[in-house]
Amino acid sequence: IITLLLFGLIGGLAIRTLGNKKPAMPVVAAPAAPAAAADVLIDAPLSGELIGKLYFELAKAELPADATTVLAPVLKALADNPAKKLVIAGFHDPSGDAAVNHELAKNRAKAVRAALTSQGADAARVQLRKPEQTAADGPADEARRVEIRLVD
Repeated sequence: IITLLLFGLIGGLAIRTLGNKKPAMPVVAAPAAPAAAADVLIDAPLSGELIGKLYFELAKAELPADATTVLAPVLKALADNPAKKLVIAGFHDPSGDAAVNHELAKNRAKAVRAALTSQGADAARVQLRKPEQTAADGPADEARRVEIRLVD
């Protein structure tokens, strides 16, 4: 008899549990997020106070060894001017493939932005400017640079 009561109790609980289940909610895919504002390249005249400049090795987008030293005053300027933003502009020389150079200059600017945001800069206040080719009359190592400007 105890066994029958036990089976009845377990069966009753199982039926009750099944009866209380709510129908599963259909899975709806989340709408695709718009492109991050940080990846938007602004196309405006270069302006603002030049507060940092980094020079890169040929065909490289890795930050140079002096990046921490160069970026420290940039982070301070951003903190001291809460109403301003940073604009990061990558440059390249006219030699070689223009599309490859353009992408390399953009990747250098992105590396600088990543370094700044990893050190506490608000990503919403750090913008990337469309890469630009330097004039053919300057030294090539000067062209492999990223400029950081403080703008309103």
